[in-house]
Amino acid sequence: MEAQKTIKTGEKHQMEFVVEELHTAAHLGSGMVKVLATPTMILFMEITARTMLDELLPEGYSTVGTRVDVRHLAPAALGRTVRAEVAVDAVDGDKVTLSVAVWDGEALVGQGAHERYVIEVERFLRKLRG
Repeated sequence: MEAQKTIKTGEKHQMEFVVEELHTAAHLGSGMVKVLATPTMILFMEITARTMLDELLPEGYSTVGTRVDVRHLAPAALGRTVRAEVAVDAVDGDKVTLSVAVWDGEALVGQGAHERYVIEVERFLRKLRG
């Protein structure tokens, strides 16, 4: 499958997430305060990217994350609703490169780049089973 046929540069998507206790640095052990943890911020970016790409791909295909390069720039407090935004920057074969960002209102919480590869789900699972 050629990703360029279904995924176009410039495609955008956004999703909202509420920062809950399980999303905080204190809960995950990556810090001591109850603010959005960096691993959770990345998870929100990945969920948003995967959701968008899954909607563009034919049935039986999905994507897997292979690279994340982001900066966590500001805190987002427990209970806040944050917005993850993604945009397709490039498609090269099965590799999709995206810009990613998380916002708390007008405050930029984090931003960077994310890389995902298109997979045929059943073929991918067969490889895992050996």
